[in-house]
Amino acid sequence: MEVKCEYCGSMIPATTPKCPNCGAPNENMRRSVDGTPKTIEALKNWYVAMHLPPEEKTRFFIGKDIKEPRAFGIYEKSGEYIVYKNKSDGSRAIRYQGRDEAYAVNEIYLKLKSEILNQKSQNVGNAPSRSSGSSKWLKSPFAWFIAILVLVLAFNGCNHRNDGYYQTGNDIYYNYGNTWYQYDDVYGDYYETSTPYFSGNMSDYNVDDSYYSNSQYDFEESSAWDSIHDSDYSNDSDYDWDSGSDWDSGSTDWDSDW
Repeated sequence: MEVKCEYCGSMIPATTPKCPNCGAPNENMRRSVDGTPKTIEALKNWYVAMHLPPEEKTRFFIGKDIKEPRAFGIYEKSGEYIVYKNKSDGSRAIRYQGRDEAYAVNEIYLKLKSEILNQKSQNVGNAPSRSSGSSKWLKSPFAWFIAILVLVLAFNGCNHRNDGYYQTGNDIYYNYGNTWYQYDDVYGDYYETSTPYFSGNMSDYNVDDSYYSNSQYDFEESSAWDSIHDSDYSNDSDYDWDSGSDWDSGSTDWDSDW
């Protein structure tokens, strides 16, 4: 898929971070992973589907520019998408402002999911104890057989993966589960891309993980990693809100920038 560069008008691939003709950032680049909301309207629908409390309770305002203290939000103005947080003292921290709706939505989406888990953890003490039936199932030989089989399959799958950093010229890539991500030095983040071209064996371009870990190129510090981690270890049922639980926005960290 190609899009038009907003600066020089050239048609460029939607997945490239910069226009190859003029070097300007590609504002149309889609940064969110498949299966996640990519528009404000889609995020509104996800919010409803998860049976979340009213926005006045959660303090997440999707599609609204709320001025009062203690609020997370996203809205569109003059073609730009603004993701913000209003702190307890009323000051505002801007998380993102730009024309990439998918990226903006993904930022507030990840924050909302994180806060749902935080709120659920506040209610753990009120959860009913596990039934004896569940305990008996966990003690059964069949249950242990299934658990070991899953671990073996997962281990074998990991052995056939080429996870890690790769570099061709000045371009830095990360391969995770045979999906490629390229580092975008304009935004200081990774985005999903097509398989890079290697003139020889792919392994010749592999870079020791320790070279990039704990640096500006650390893939595990990227928004792409956050999205992958959520999709690998969770599913939407984890974020489906129990109507009998209490959402206490007072327990939210309102003093940090995000």
